[in-house]
Amino acid sequence: MAKSPEEIFDFTLTSDACIKCGKCIPVCTIHNVNADEVTSPRGFIDLLGAYKRGELELDSTAKDIFESCFLCTNCVDVCPKSLPTDMIIEQVRSDIAQQYGIAWFKRAFFYLLRHRTTMDFLFKLGYVFQTCGFKIKKEIESMEPRFSLPIIKKDRLLPSMGKTSFLNANPEYISNGGKRQVAIFIGCLGNYNYTEIGSGLLSILKHLDIDVFIPKKQLCCGAPAYFTGDFDTVNHNAKKNIEYFESFIDEVEAIIVPEATCSAMLSVDYEHFFHDQPKWLQRAVALKSKIFMATEWLEKHTELNALLASKNRSDLKVTYHDPCHARKMQGIYEEPRKLIGYNYDIVEMSDPNQCCGFGGVTMQTEKFHFAQAAGRPKAAMIENTKADIVSAECSACRMQINNSLYEADSKTVFKNPIELIAEVLER
Repeated sequence: MAKSPEEIFDFTLTSDACIKCGKCIPVCTIHNVNADEVTSPRGFIDLLGAYKRGELELDSTAKDIFESCFLCTNCVDVCPKSLPTDMIIEQVRSDIAQQYGIAWFKRAFFYLLRHRTTMDFLFKLGYVFQTCGFKIKKEIESMEPRFSLPIIKKDRLLPSMGKTSFLNANPEYISNGGKRQVAIFIGCLGNYNYTEIGSGLLSILKHLDIDVFIPKKQLCCGAPAYFTGDFDTVNHNAKKNIEYFESFIDEVEAIIVPEATCSAMLSVDYEHFFHDQPKWLQRAVALKSKIFMATEWLEKHTELNALLASKNRSDLKVTYHDPCHARKMQGIYEEPRKLIGYNYDIVEMSDPNQCCGFGGVTMQTEKFHFAQAAGRPKAAMIENTKADIVSAECSACRMQINNSLYEADSKTVFKNPIELIAEVLER
């Protein structure tokens, strides 16, 4: 029986419902790198229940514990009662933000996520989101977890950067002579860091004769702020995006998103966030049927399968990593593999579903040692496949995995499945 929003977000009910079976322990990302019962799903749940009952003060120790979760949803995936551990931790992080405030560098970052014009200006000056924690690095070897920096030449961790974002580099409407039209929600990392993802998506849609609308007023989906507890930014961005989407939603078949985290935020987490705002909840739910991860929509709703099947195969081997926000939150894992598999040999790693260890802004800045520890086994899995390329439809995973591979001195290259597909079509 489906739970009501009141039941889902009642820490006491969730705590009472946990049977302490321990099935969550072996799959918990933070427990695997910090084997303490308090940093385990049932530990989180027990402490949250005590907090709700007034038996636990939200002191600095509790704050540190609740900010240690990667929000990978592995525990939800295996829980026999499907307890929403990730959702209640997201809620308590809002309480933490209200009580302790938000660090200055996070406030600065979230301000940029609300003001794209300012972000564009900084991008023109050469500032970008940097791999693993938006940190300042004086030298490439420095791995200190901090905030943001100018482009450093020959930085293996960063993609080759231009100074025009995807949204600014392309017209709002692109006619490909077709009778179909889709909109693209590109995401911040795709817009600024990995612009080749958007270019690849445009190439694919051109080959499919599908017209494109690029919504220029789209804002960050709000995921970084949501996972950090800055609900004011989430509220602002989510409502602006919903209002904007509503203005063109009837003119497009779909809003396609080449980013797992953004797609999950728009189609799943908006509904969670607006659980106590009925009118906005209704508006968010009304848009869900037209929001798709890019490979999901391309594989199920276009002739891309046949087009790829007619192309030559590559000699390159690809291993695929399942982003937490794709497989566990949206059930998407077969579609990208099927599309890639037409032209590349796919070599599965030992556990493609294991979290890469990105974990959000706090993990990447204040708890980066946990992110590094979680990233090492993922890098080892990738290296053991001897694949030329590792792919995932998530730029947050890309940043984390690139860093983990760099630290492991691996030569494996990361590419979004959209890039791989576009390269096949362009050949």
